[in-house]
Amino acid sequence: MSTLADTPSPTGLQTEQLAAWRKQLDCGFSQIDDVFEACMAEASAKLSPQGLDEYLAQARFLGKMGRGVEPVLIFLQEWPPIAQTVGEESLDAVMATVRTINKSPNGKAIAPFLQSLAAVARRLPTQTQLQHYMDLSLLLLERTSGSIHGIHKTYPSPSLIVFFEKAPLLLGALSLQGLSNWINYGIRNYSHHPEQQRDFFSLSSADSRAVLQRERHGTLLMDHTRVLDLYLRALWQDEDVLVPYSTTFDVQRQPMPYFDNYGMRLPDVYDERAGISGIDRYRAALAHMAAHRRWSTPIFADNFSPAQRLAIECFEDARMDLLTLRRYPGLRRIFSALHPTPQAGACNPATHSCLRHRLALLSRALLDPPKRFETPPLAEWVQRFHALLDHGESSTTEIAGLALSYLGKTRQQSDQLPDTWFEDTEVDYRDDNRHLWRFHELSDDEETFSNPDQTPPKTELHSLPPRHYPEWDYSSQTVRPDWVSLYERLHPSGNPADIDALLAKHSALAKRLKRLLDLLKPQDKVRVRFQEDGSELDLDVAIRSLIDLKGGSQPDTRINMSHTTNGRSIAVTLLLDLSESLNETARGSEQTVLQLSQEAVSLLAWAIEQLGDPLAIAGFHSNTRHDVRYFHLKGFGEHWGDAVKARLAAMQAGYSTRMGAALRHAAHTLASQKADKKLLLVLTDGQPSDIDVKDERLLIEDAKVAVRELGNQGIFSYCISLDAGADTYVRDIFGQHYTVVDNISRLPEQLPRLFLALTR
Repeated sequence: MSTLADTPSPTGLQTEQLAAWRKQLDCGFSQIDDVFEACMAEASAKLSPQGLDEYLAQARFLGKMGRGVEPVLIFLQEWPPIAQTVGEESLDAVMATVRTINKSPNGKAIAPFLQSLAAVARRLPTQTQLQHYMDLSLLLLERTSGSIHGIHKTYPSPSLIVFFEKAPLLLGALSLQGLSNWINYGIRNYSHHPEQQRDFFSLSSADSRAVLQRERHGTLLMDHTRVLDLYLRALWQDEDVLVPYSTTFDVQRQPMPYFDNYGMRLPDVYDERAGISGIDRYRAALAHMAAHRRWSTPIFADNFSPAQRLAIECFEDARMDLLTLRRYPGLRRIFSALHPTPQAGACNPATHSCLRHRLALLSRALLDPPKRFETPPLAEWVQRFHALLDHGESSTTEIAGLALSYLGKTRQQSDQLPDTWFEDTEVDYRDDNRHLWRFHELSDDEETFSNPDQTPPKTELHSLPPRHYPEWDYSSQTVRPDWVSLYERLHPSGNPADIDALLAKHSALAKRLKRLLDLLKPQDKVRVRFQEDGSELDLDVAIRSLIDLKGGSQPDTRINMSHTTNGRSIAVTLLLDLSESLNETARGSEQTVLQLSQEAVSLLAWAIEQLGDPLAIAGFHSNTRHDVRYFHLKGFGEHWGDAVKARLAAMQAGYSTRMGAALRHAAHTLASQKADKKLLLVLTDGQPSDIDVKDERLLIEDAKVAVRELGNQGIFSYCISLDAGADTYVRDIFGQHYTVVDNISRLPEQLPRLFLALTR
């Protein structure tokens, strides 16, 4: 006859055993009773007897730690699956971390640490990896907890709790080394700024996300915008701004590529998938969107149900892929690898709506060549689809009719079920088709009262996609990655006759320069004599050697000669500061600094054209780190002519002077020139500054580091400053390589002479 103590519980555990475990736990929180039986059922199934005893012992410690019921409840529920992932022996290390946190002012971080540990363990499934993660957590605790007298930690870390909350997300994007670099960057730069520190470790700040993108794996869009922009222009004769969106921070549902009036939106990073590289995945997405922009026509959505719109989008996407493959057959390998291959019968119509699944099967069949093993209904729609496109491109309206016919003949009762089957139905290189639909019911915004049939004209882009440059933070001695956005564009044009008038004004100076230039012009060829191997025979030496040979003396064997060009090998970039201060009137002159700069640059460009040296001219100004503007006035391949003069005539000044990014960008084109000497001349009238920077030393130090970077690339930098007080900062940036022009009115004369002196 069984007793009550032997009665099994609903989970299969003996009541007596359950009571013994509850006594061993020795914790008086009543909330534990609600979950204890379920926790022990899972623990007894996943832990060894010794592991089970240790599990209860550590839970007992957490219950008596004085931190409330939350830590012990989380531990009881989370540890068994964690132990199954990383091993029971990891418990000692985990509890050592808990004890360290408990002894610090960060006791409230214990619950978030334990709560996120299961997700962390799934990303770091070995004991060694988990230990590295906990070591990084304790480093963050130690370096960011506050102390009054520097002995004992008295203030909790502002960032430890939010770090634990974001840890699963971070480890989904970063390796352990990347996570370590990200944490160390945050500690170095924000350890003394609690609010900024909290923003960094909660991934709220732009700096945090920039460092995250730098450290994560995969192909970053911002590293390849120029290549993809050229791909779009060359293959599709299309152009638009490529705008990244985050794939790291949208956890619930990953967004899809799309395009609108503000650009073509793509994921910020693509990993390799199914043997297709990240850059090829970007090409596939751009090709599909470019096809939509060329061949799709928006239709009204109001008369279609969601299921009908889904079917129309499926057929229209397939049409875009087919037309694209007709034009570029080589994309078939990429499309086929990236398109999912759903299995027939995988969706159960008794429990799920299988409409998406059936459409994915059809989409795969439409993409692939016809297969003999296709089901007859599927083969019928494949044949009808290809028949529609056999004689041309078809149209969105025709495809919509085919899609509605398909849906009417294949719909099932289960299509109305709330649970939809999504597995193997997402084609991630396709966009979300928002461009395909128009709606009769517009919003109440004022701009929507215009004619809905009127498509806004497509305007030509005036600038390339932004380039992102780092910036040096001298206070933390670290580089802020991708901190500055620089937009380059061709400078607008004016009247080239204005520059001709300026040159005529300085005709006397031009004549004096012409005499100097004639002395510096490269002579054509120089004969190099006494060569054993040469291009031709040196007759004088050969006759002398023959005489020596006849007379019994040892002849000179160097009887050949060769020729070398006595030319200059130098490439020059002139970088102009076009900040607002150039609009001020120059000292001792009725002209503005900008007008005098125009005269000086025109004379210099004319002089360098006489010498034949490659020259590029560019100007820059900035409006915060998000908008540094770089204007091309003359390229290396352009000659001094009306096109260049027109751009110089239209020069305007405005905004601020963020010099470091402009220097780094100028180095890109200058470094590619094939010249023995590469000279970067900087003409400026003030120190580096911008409206979003309060510390005036910050941009000075960044420009100093930029000049050092240019020197490492073999580029010689020289500054011509028009600021009488420039000695206080220009020496810090350029060392001894600078000249201060005190009398700005003499700039047109001094700038060409200075150049000639530098390039003799």
